[in-house]
Amino acid sequence: MTAPTVVIEEILRRSQQGVTRPFVCRGDDGALYYVKGRGAGRRSQICEWVAAQLATAFGLPIAEYALAAVPDELVEAQVFPEINDLGGGIVFASRELSHPQELTVTTRELVSPDLAMDVLVFDWWLHNEDRHMTELGGNPNLLWDMQEDALVVIDHNQAFDRDFRAEDFLESHVFAGYWNRIYGDHVERERYQTKLAALLPSLPDIRASIPGPWWFVDEGVPADVTWDEIVTCLERCRREDFWNTP
Repeated sequence: MTAPTVVIEEILRRSQQGVTRPFVCRGDDGALYYVKGRGAGRRSQICEWVAAQLATAFGLPIAEYALAAVPDELVEAQVFPEINDLGGGIVFASRELSHPQELTVTTRELVSPDLAMDVLVFDWWLHNEDRHMTELGGNPNLLWDMQEDALVVIDHNQAFDRDFRAEDFLESHVFAGYWNRIYGDHVERERYQTKLAALLPSLPDIRASIPGPWWFVDEGVPADVTWDEIVTCLERCRREDFWNTP
């Protein structure tokens, strides 16, 4: 298991956005983090950690992330309302940006086609349907760094979706407009599948890095996720029907 690299020293607030409503905390490195603990769900934590490492290896501009430790003393002292939802032990932490803005229909147009296609393919691979945006708006779970004028990828807690529907994905994904550019180009499809397959050998190390307690919601009660289902989802990239749509 990978050891935590950050220790949470202060809990500042809890986000009102998102299903998991992460806690905003200060680490012992002085940085602020969006932290997802026990209340976010063990499945959510595992999906975030696995997807974040794959996103890094794939080359996506994902927000800096880490495994962080929440001291039991903070929880026992009840230093913050709802702190039991955070819980003690190891948590997933995503570093806060200095000048973030949620991606909008306007800033979406500033994202390069190559990067947009990378995000689209990566989400297709992970069965991550949770990046909705149409011309009417939506919630793509992507940020625009105002200081760097650059896209920042966040939130993979809905990855490896058992109820993934390709038609819904292609209808509402923030970058769905690029699908035909990929699907209609045999060379491009092959290039992406080769790139994805090259990441599969890293899965044993990623599996070994997942904190042991995350596999259980309580003593002896397994979390609602298995490693086999994650691997099965990812190994699709080797199949001829990887790009198949309804």
